[in-house]
Amino acid sequence: MLESSSLINKNTANNLLRRDVRFLGTILGEVLVHQGGNELLTIVENIREMSKNLRAQYSTEMYDEFKEAITSLAPEKRHQVIRAFAIYFQLINIAEQNHRIRRKRDYERSSGENVQPGSIEDVVRDLKNQQIPASEVEEMLQGISLELVMTAHPTEATRRAVLDIHQRIANEVMELDNPNLTFREREQLRDKLMGEVITLWQTDELRDRKPTVIDEVNNGLYYFDATLFDVLPEVYQELERCLAIYYPEQSWHAPIFMKFGSWIGGDRDGNPSVTSKVTWETLTLHRKLALKKYDELLTGFMEHLSFSKNIVEVTQELLDSIQVDRERLDLRSHEVWRNEKEPYRIKIVYMLEKIRRTADPSIDALQKYNSPDEFLADLKIIENSLRNHFADYIADAYVVKLVRQVELFGFHLASLDVRQHSQEHESAMAEILAKMSICADYSVLTEPAKIELLTSLLNEPRPITSPYMDYTENTLECLKVYRVIKQAQQEFGVKCITSYLISMTRGSSDLLEVLVLAKEAGLYHQAADGSVTCTLQSAPLFETIDDLHEAPAIMRALYSIPAYRNSLVSTNNLQEIMLGYSDSNKDGGVITANWELRVALRSITKAANEYGVKLKFFHGRGGALGRGGMPLNRSILAQPADTVGGGIKITEQGEVLSSRYSMKGIAYRSLEQATSALLQAAVNGRNPQFEQAEAEWEAIMFDISEKAQTKYQDLIFRDPDFLTFFKESTPLPELGELNIGSRPSKRKGSDRFEDLRAIPWVFAWTQSRFLLPAWYAAGTGLNSFYQGKAENLAVMQEMYEKWSFFRSLIDNLQMAMAKADLLIAKEYGSMIKDPVIAERIFNEISNEFKLTSDLILSISGQQEILDNVPVIQESIRLRNPYVDPLSYLQVQLVTELRAIRELDEEDALLIREVLLTINGIAAGLRNTG
Repeated sequence: MLESSSLINKNTANNLLRRDVRFLGTILGEVLVHQGGNELLTIVENIREMSKNLRAQYSTEMYDEFKEAITSLAPEKRHQVIRAFAIYFQLINIAEQNHRIRRKRDYERSSGENVQPGSIEDVVRDLKNQQIPASEVEEMLQGISLELVMTAHPTEATRRAVLDIHQRIANEVMELDNPNLTFREREQLRDKLMGEVITLWQTDELRDRKPTVIDEVNNGLYYFDATLFDVLPEVYQELERCLAIYYPEQSWHAPIFMKFGSWIGGDRDGNPSVTSKVTWETLTLHRKLALKKYDELLTGFMEHLSFSKNIVEVTQELLDSIQVDRERLDLRSHEVWRNEKEPYRIKIVYMLEKIRRTADPSIDALQKYNSPDEFLADLKIIENSLRNHFADYIADAYVVKLVRQVELFGFHLASLDVRQHSQEHESAMAEILAKMSICADYSVLTEPAKIELLTSLLNEPRPITSPYMDYTENTLECLKVYRVIKQAQQEFGVKCITSYLISMTRGSSDLLEVLVLAKEAGLYHQAADGSVTCTLQSAPLFETIDDLHEAPAIMRALYSIPAYRNSLVSTNNLQEIMLGYSDSNKDGGVITANWELRVALRSITKAANEYGVKLKFFHGRGGALGRGGMPLNRSILAQPADTVGGGIKITEQGEVLSSRYSMKGIAYRSLEQATSALLQAAVNGRNPQFEQAEAEWEAIMFDISEKAQTKYQDLIFRDPDFLTFFKESTPLPELGELNIGSRPSKRKGSDRFEDLRAIPWVFAWTQSRFLLPAWYAAGTGLNSFYQGKAENLAVMQEMYEKWSFFRSLIDNLQMAMAKADLLIAKEYGSMIKDPVIAERIFNEISNEFKLTSDLILSISGQQEILDNVPVIQESIRLRNPYVDPLSYLQVQLVTELRAIRELDEEDALLIREVLLTINGIAAGLRNTG
């Protein structure tokens, strides 16, 4: 641990990063001695050095020596060694995140000379340099839209208590940059960090139980509380600042183009713990946090608004509003601000009282805020009055930001999406219709017959449910969800829930079922003149390759039904459609999934254009490469420019929340880059540069995808031994014991591959260092066009240089190849009981890996994988030897654990050690599911 600085790229610009890594590594070494004596540090350093040497120059003798050092560890020391390496990576990750913030600050210090690439100022300056007029920029801002939706997918392996320690360490390490620190203050800072690392060492990084859904809700709310409530409005402020610099002739107030949503507490697909009651509690917690934040901010205003009527003249509007509040709230004298000459403080006392009463249903409507608009009205009164006596700087510094926060978060904080599997709606519908003698067995109807029946029910004003009917528990719960949504829209505002996502959408009837059930709760209403009011949109989720193929026909059928088409009037003819990256990848492989999603985007857009419908595509990307994961700005720019007109939604998976949003500086940079990408995408959409060559390239990609899919499915679906290989060569069975999510890892508790969720599928392959979902079959697909012909290679090289889709695909493959390690993966293969299966399938994977790697290098013109991003290349190359000991230990521990379980025995310590290696490898690779 004392040579930690070797992990860092030798670039002289990274001196401070090297300093931080060395500093934290030294502290960890001292903690190891403090907690386990010199012997522990010696063991850890010896294993680290052997692992490093083995990577540098492999030999059988060194390998045997290394394995002996690993396998001969006594259980107590082994436990400490695992934790030492895992905590080491936690500290390195903190240092790297801090360095990202430091680099941004360096750019800002040199503002005017250097503008950071990907920043808001960078893109606004480009708009000006392209001579795009202010009127067109304003039009672009009105047209862009991004909603980032937090999910509760079970991929965040880090406990909240550990994240809190990380935050404190990060803050203290950043303080090292303060040049004004005295020698004594630096010593005190070092002592504090020593204490925090000891606390980290003595804090259990494993959960002792699976989190409840409400635990997950609170984890998600942590990021709103810690960073997003402050950072998101600051992004808007920066955009307006830059617009004012480059377009000073115009006054700017950016429209709401970026906001956050959530699935946590609303996503019930495969999670029986998400009930209507939980959804209501989730919305209540959302409002509670929003009101708490407003309470804190208003309380903070009190210090700064000491303006006296003896000196300034406030507006009559402010004085009148205070009088109205005084009459309505009837506070006792000691509860009102004591100085009658300070009207702003008096006003804020009344505003605080109304905020604190807002969530209480027993309070009279005149004595609280009934909507965010009422709160905004009071804030505008204060702002106008401040500007009236030239206190503009105070208005800008405090009131303007709060106004933006209310515009962004309202009282509902974030829109909650509801998601359910299509089969649940069909089952409920079948029972309801049978009990009302409308249809004896709805589920056996053909798709056209279902559409005809459901359409007639939408046009029929009478209900199809009755409170006097006895329904099964599942059907009752299905109906309760819609009633809760209706009640929530009345209580928290219509924006609290607007989308109902339908997993495994297979036909138009799946969306019509949701509308019919929504109609029962008053969320869909058709007037006598045929006009429709609908406050809940049914949004399809197309997940598999076959679903993507059927999507355009499904949507065309819907748009041709007046009862459905008219429901879009309430959303200004905007239809939300979700595309699933995880299941399409699991279904067809990385090449085919990326290609089919691109084709689907275009074909679904074409279908919508025929009916004058705008589309908002919801991209269900994961954080991991095997689930479509990539940086947020690249996710936006990866979409075809002509498919983003109606806005974009993107999932922010559990595994990326802490890395993107736990620190304000990192959160700001991520959202700033997203804003920059949105504006760039808007420019691209207005100036499409579709060349003839791209049509030829798409024809090539069609064939590449077809061959890649066949290769992928030959192994995954058609090899009878593949599932055995997967389950025995990865820690898949053990992942479920990590207690990292409330949702089961399998649908229906089934052992079928089809029912395995994409998240543990990717997580298991990442742990075993295969990373198979992120690259497998790509080589075969690419080679089907190449065929050893120089002219075909030249075509692919041109595609890589000029076609953003192909370049993004190849670069993502590079990242996967760099993180994969088949030398280590072969160790996991040793856990397979049948050596014939192990060798045959491993050789198949190994050959494909080499083919893929060779072709990527030929196409990109590089000598080594990731030569195009040397910083990441170096980081991965130098991290790998430090992950290796955890991988070898994991193989040993999983092998032992499975052996004793075959004897119907358990070993709690052994299970714990396995789970610690999972956490450690996740931290080292910076990937889970």
